[in-house]
Amino acid sequence: MSFLSFRSISKGFPGVQALDGVSFEIGRGSCHALMGENGAGKSTLGKILAGVYTPDDGTIELEGVSVAPKTPLEARHIGIAMVHQELAFCPNLSIAENLCLGSIPSRLGWVDRRRMRQQASTMLEAIGAPFDVRRPIGELSTGQEQLVQIAAAVGTGARIIVFDEPTSSLSVAESEHLFSLIQQLQARGITIVYVSHRMEEIFRLCDSITVLRDGRHVITEPISSTNNDRVIRQMVGRDVESREPAHATRPLGEELLRVEDLSSPGKFCGVGFSVRAGEVVGLAGLVGAGRSEVAQAVFGLDPRATGRVWVRGRELPFGKVSAALAAGLGLLPEDRKRMGLVLSMNCRENTSLATLGRLSSFGFVRRSEERKVARRYAERLRVKTPSLETVTGGLSGGNQQKIALAKWLVRECGVLIVDEPTRGVDVGAKAEIHRLLDELACEGLGLVVISSELPEVMNLSRRILVMRQGRLVGEVPRAAFSQPALMRLMAGVAEEPVLT
Repeated sequence: MSFLSFRSISKGFPGVQALDGVSFEIGRGSCHALMGENGAGKSTLGKILAGVYTPDDGTIELEGVSVAPKTPLEARHIGIAMVHQELAFCPNLSIAENLCLGSIPSRLGWVDRRRMRQQASTMLEAIGAPFDVRRPIGELSTGQEQLVQIAAAVGTGARIIVFDEPTSSLSVAESEHLFSLIQQLQARGITIVYVSHRMEEIFRLCDSITVLRDGRHVITEPISSTNNDRVIRQMVGRDVESREPAHATRPLGEELLRVEDLSSPGKFCGVGFSVRAGEVVGLAGLVGAGRSEVAQAVFGLDPRATGRVWVRGRELPFGKVSAALAAGLGLLPEDRKRMGLVLSMNCRENTSLATLGRLSSFGFVRRSEERKVARRYAERLRVKTPSLETVTGGLSGGNQQKIALAKWLVRECGVLIVDEPTRGVDVGAKAEIHRLLDELACEGLGLVVISSELPEVMNLSRRILVMRQGRLVGEVPRAAFSQPALMRLMAGVAEEPVLT
């Protein structure tokens, strides 16, 4: 008898059938991978197991007994917890208060803070995370917040933990800590359901795998019976080819962006580079190196930044996003949910957000023109949505990313800074976004691509700028790309190349 069984699980949302009769089994103490393209139903299935969603049809069996958690609290009582991709804490409350929020210890009607701190410390010690539980959780890094979320899951005595894209916001060191912790949990008999797009993690951690496509079950098998190419074909229903970007062999055009001596107190210092038409320049570095901060300063989001920035030979004033926009500069931010999109608005509205002035007359948006533009870019980016009127927050992460990118394409920027273009995106959508960025460079745009994934930045770029501790420490041409060499440069354990 299997430990955990899904029997004909179906779940629909307005205009979308997220899951359609999904059935498979997971063994006790297994680390089971759940894979598929964005929108395949992976996260939906995990949320049904964790009590966030209720299935329209089908049953879940735990050790042969049917269970149907209708809330996360009910799931927790059964022994099921979930570590979500998007962390949700109260940043102004302490670690202890966040960990005990569901069941705050009290005495005579008052919060028993001493017992609450003891309880929180015990939960953190169980996973080897000795934080001061009195610290506000808003002071923690993303990786530390995730450890707190894992402590909350383990501390409730969970027998099954769902990890949804757990490394999407983590550094290399934080990811290694997470992998070690997952292996420890598995050794204690806890069953892990691991949702991820990253193949190397799946083959390192998991002993079995289930692939979903378009809400349907494709296959469940031991990880030893498959390989990268086979999984990709099962996920997308076709071969995904890796190819040399076309822009890398084409002649470059005029200089579109020049940055000189860009500095911001406590963030970065003395950064300078240029980007020409038809060029993709990669910006690499470890978490905390200052890559995203540089991008935001160039775009005018850092009022404390100093230095000089030119777009097409015209110098921009600092701290003025309106001036950057007028000059034809665009920024696709790392955090699409908080800074790139308005999730409560529909696809059409998000696509036109940066171009409303051009699509309006006398203060009113020309809706027919807006729909026409939004439809054109949704088709070009192959956005999977029931309608342009669908609320953006209801789309998969990959399709949200495409809408965030479409917003800047509509504006027809000359220079586009793209921060983590495929974060939380599956292999099929990743290939499509890579192809699109290559096309934009071939059309004469200048692009700066920031990515934590070295293979991605190496695949996309003509040259890579490397940052370390807030400084630009090297420039590597495409002919010299090497993942080990770039890693050594990023970590400061290699001789620094001369800047050109």
